[in-house]
Amino acid sequence: MASIELKQVSIDFPIYGISTRSLKHQLLRVSTGGRFTSGQNHVVTVRALDSLNLTIEHGDRVGFIGHNGAGKSTLLRVLSNIYPPSSGTVTIDGKISALLDIMLGMEPDATGFDNIILRGILQGLNYEEIHAKKMEIAEFTELGDYLSMPVRTYSTGMQLRLAFAIATSITPEILILDEVINTGDESFIQKAEKRIKQVISSAQIVVVASHDLGIIKDLCNKVLWLDQGSVRYYGDVPTGLNLYKNSNATP
Repeated sequence: MASIELKQVSIDFPIYGISTRSLKHQLLRVSTGGRFTSGQNHVVTVRALDSLNLTIEHGDRVGFIGHNGAGKSTLLRVLSNIYPPSSGTVTIDGKISALLDIMLGMEPDATGFDNIILRGILQGLNYEEIHAKKMEIAEFTELGDYLSMPVRTYSTGMQLRLAFAIATSITPEILILDEVINTGDESFIQKAEKRIKQVISSAQIVVVASHDLGIIKDLCNKVLWLDQGSVRYYGDVPTGLNLYKNSNATP
């Protein structure tokens, strides 16, 4: 069964060329939620995640909430094995599919069909597996003969259709989402929403970060509230959302 466990995980980002007393540093302090420290040679370090402990179990659908700079996207990238922790341990049991930037890895000079093969292999499928899915993916995109043309000739909406169809063509054990994907094409949105719900229902664990609290309420059974890289609350959704809303209420 899939599971995720983080123990005392911290993420530090050094920022070079900024004095701790500079105007830039003061602006960064205001505009981000990270905690700033100054080490040797006056190098500014942003602590994006601070000694975070987290356990996500089989069947959990966890929503990440918090202000911009709270650490949500950083934590998603830790769970996706993009950012290694500066300290602490991350233990993940299960195959991960991370839909953080669905355009990542697209080759503009390759055809749509070639990109289906390339992206499928990048997602962990072998050639036979992605070849078997190729026509189903092609049909879902509704791009027809355009799939034989270079992706650089596509509109933005067409590129998103192709990337989304490829990214959701496999059923992961652990699904990681940064916001619910918008395909950019109004006629395609309903079809895409149905597809993503199917992927979510099939995954053993789902983790999603969103500013839309309605999405968190609809999709999740747990909520993680992050503030300056630390956990303010982790537990049931109604309690977590109420605490978060009350903290943002105007006095």
